[in-house]
Amino acid sequence: MGHIGSNHARLYAEIPSAEFTAVYDVDLTRGNAIGRKFEAAPTKSLDEFIDMVDAASVATPTYTHYEIARSLLARGKHVLVEKPITDNAAHAAELTELAARKGLILQVGHVERFNPVLSALEKHLTHPRFIEAHRLSPYPDRSTDIGVVLDLMIHDLEVILHFVCSPVQSIDAVGVPVLSRGEDIANARLRFGNGCVANVTSSRISPERMRKIRVFQEDVYLSLDYQNQSGEIYRRVGGRITRDKVEIEREEPLKRQLTSFIECASTGRQPRVSGFQATAALELAVEITKRIAKSE
Repeated sequence: MGHIGSNHARLYAEIPSAEFTAVYDVDLTRGNAIGRKFEAAPTKSLDEFIDMVDAASVATPTYTHYEIARSLLARGKHVLVEKPITDNAAHAAELTELAARKGLILQVGHVERFNPVLSALEKHLTHPRFIEAHRLSPYPDRSTDIGVVLDLMIHDLEVILHFVCSPVQSIDAVGVPVLSRGEDIANARLRFGNGCVANVTSSRISPERMRKIRVFQEDVYLSLDYQNQSGEIYRRVGGRITRDKVEIEREEPLKRQLTSFIECASTGRQPRVSGFQATAALELAVEITKRIAKSE
């Protein structure tokens, strides 16, 4: 379960619209501890867990997402699976089709889509021409089974695809493995069919943490900080540039994401990041990873 799963448990226990029923971890000692802490039943197997829930989060290593999510969906359970949805596009498409066929919610944990910063940005977004995103962190104790593109950059790729709504025409990508088998630092330059260009940099060997995005349009330039939930908007007014702070109502993005998942599972409303959208982001991330491998 790890750190991310523990946060899911904490928030499910806090959200009034959820009844936090059960928890499962292959490390039974850890599962028992989480269950006791948040007053949920610790279970001894995935089958026992599935019997006790109507909806579930899958917060496990990426290579296990497909098998666990498929088991849950096959038995009629709504699923929120952490990003990336799976480690390959064929499995992602299969899960998406299975959920659609059974009329179930399959939501994917692209948590930045629930960051209040993004809501503030979308109010001003009309026709992005250039996007620059930076996502830096120290070396993690999780997700080292995948490279930094699938670990971190995929957040920004999903957001950019959502903003631009145009097919990718060209990709230039470089990356370097430092402490992992896969790349630990990477840069991708994407050109879209509508002329927009995105420059995306991710690193998990940085001494500092940074999660920022800048969006340039003909009339507006927005600079936003996901981490600090702050932002500025620059406009051209009367031949000069004005700068104003973006009003952002701060809130924990993961809590917003889980609350939305519960609502979707209860009402049938489609999630903000569905399996289809997550699969598109995964396909782009995998292609960038392939380009990096070829350039080495």
